[in-house]
Amino acid sequence: MEGSRRRKKIVELLMEEGKPISGGDLAQRLGVSRQVVVQDIALLRAESKMILSTNKGYLLHLEKREEESSFVRIFRTRHKTEDTLEELNTIVDYGGRIRNVFIEHQLYGQIEVDLIINNRLDAAEFMEHLESSKDQPLNVLTGGCHYHTVEADSEKNLDFIEAELKKKGYLL
Repeated sequence: MEGSRRRKKIVELLMEEGKPISGGDLAQRLGVSRQVVVQDIALLRAESKMILSTNKGYLLHLEKREEESSFVRIFRTRHKTEDTLEELNTIVDYGGRIRNVFIEHQLYGQIEVDLIINNRLDAAEFMEHLESSKDQPLNVLTGGCHYHTVEADSEKNLDFIEAELKKKGYLL
């Protein structure tokens, strides 16, 4: 399959699926290597396609319509790795959707990873990936300090999240 047709097919598959698809799964469906998919994703992003890389796979981010507008706030937090699930659950329990995690690294600058955690199930799956991985979370590089971009349906939800994170001692 020619590159431009293959990239069009990747976008179609991501739109149809509506949930993350792993690079390996895309490669298998398209009959190419995972590396070809990674390169195609990079080219699609260069064309301004909003494709997110999550721990579950690639996800096409579609802009919300105006009537579905949401509110966004960035929270600066610090905690131990073993408190990660409690932090994530606190955010989603008060109506937050965690878009990403990022750190400010002295050498590399900002390092950001899309999370797309919308509920407790997503948080639990993220923790399963973390616990089964040999890798460490980003906040290990910064003494536990990290940021989350959180989206919610109202400022009130974000205020509740902020108050609860502060009460638990996670908010900086």
